[in-house]
Amino acid sequence: MTIHELKNLLDQNPPATATLLLDVREPDEFAAGRVPGARNIPLSQVAGKTGDLAGFATILVICQWGGRSAAACQALAGRLPKTRVVNVEGGMGAWHAAGFPLER
Repeated sequence: MTIHELKNLLDQNPPATATLLLDVREPDEFAAGRVPGARNIPLSQVAGKTGDLAGFATILVICQWGGRSAAACQALAGRLPKTRVVNVEGGMGAWHAAGFPLER
């Protein structure tokens, strides 16, 4: 999913309760600015939190540029086979470059 597709999704409706926007950056990066409504679980903790994530039908995963989120998607897809796991391409770097709003 591109950041433009994510923005369109967020603009149309707030994500359904069955959808999670997961930011896998470190807490200091997350605190500096994030997509509104995102939840933070650093990549290093994702594998240990799959029980908390099992109730979501869809998880949209974002990081700074797309590398950590791709790794998180791979880990989650293997552990949550009933969940649709989607990497947000370009990450927060692309989100910020596009001038989209940040929550702090």
